[in-house]
Amino acid sequence: MSPPHGELTGGCNCGAVRYRLAQGMRLPPYACHCTDCQTRTGSAFSEHMLFAERDITLEGPVKAGTMVQPSGAVSTIHGCETCLARIYATNDRNPGFGSLRCGTLDNSALLEIHAHFWVASKQPWIILPPEAKTHQTQPDTSSGWVAFLTGTD
Repeated sequence: MSPPHGELTGGCNCGAVRYRLAQGMRLPPYACHCTDCQTRTGSAFSEHMLFAERDITLEGPVKAGTMVQPSGAVSTIHGCETCLARIYATNDRNPGFGSLRCGTLDNSALLEIHAHFWVASKQPWIILPPEAKTHQTQPDTSSGWVAFLTGTD
């Protein structure tokens, strides 16, 4: 499956922040089942899509916060300063790229999840289809992510 085509739009929970993600470099959407994503979302997993940061335009009161990941990478989360909904994150080890929180898309139900990462820590009641592309943890390199998500691994 290829990444979604065309301009994508979305926004935060309260409507104060809207964004447009221009057609550009995107990788297929994926689900992350790591315990960090479970804690951040208060749910069993989160949905992401990697994109070129130059392709996103945000309007509204955006706030950014940083945190150090277990790997030592510094993640900057961009979201609505009013309702605190997370829109996307960047990582200092992959400058110029972001990870969109797919649940913020206007048409998020139309996306198909291409892969599942960190299935070693997924909730036991989550049953993935037998044909699902899975990774016990995550690729170690940026090129590994691209290869895994695009099927060139």
